[in-house]
Amino acid sequence: MRHDKRPGTVVSVSRDDLHRFSKPAVGSIRLLAGIGVEGDSHAGVTVQHRYAKKRNPLAPNLCQVHFMAAELFDDLVPTGYTVTPGELGENVTTAGIDLMTLPLGTRLHLGAEAVVSITGMRSPCSLINGYQKGLMKQLITTDAVGTVHRRGGIMGVVVTGGVVNPGDGIRVELPAGEHVPLGVV
Repeated sequence: MRHDKRPGTVVSVSRDDLHRFSKPAVGSIRLLAGIGVEGDSHAGVTVQHRYAKKRNPLAPNLCQVHFMAAELFDDLVPTGYTVTPGELGENVTTAGIDLMTLPLGTRLHLGAEAVVSITGMRSPCSLINGYQKGLMKQLITTDAVGTVHRRGGIMGVVVTGGVVNPGDGIRVELPAGEHVPLGVV
């Protein structure tokens, strides 16, 4: 792996012990290796998202930590939507990193200890329209040539645990070799 020089910052951290759409912002979160965010409903070795768990309850949990860029929230304002950290269900709201362009296997070093390996993109689901009507059309679009663009954040698994706080730095460690674009997990 090689280190990227792009700076990043943790803007906010969120967790919820129930399967609700939004997650309340908290003062800090603890990441547990191979599990996810301590006390979060999506923490676990196997898949915890309700729809995916119904399909295959023994599938590995590739969605232990959900990241969302704060820059997206700024982009939504001119379209009439106001979103704040945690409201779209993310655990870590970031600034200064173009999350959606990171390749598969990128490692995000959060704060002093925590490391998360990126597994893919989150595909926004229809529950977003229940939160704010029409918002899904802002988070998943198709361009003139038919390419689908998702802006619902990225997912990862915890490689090294640790405490993550708002204001912590994020260091990007890109994978060696060919960079594989993120698919949907």
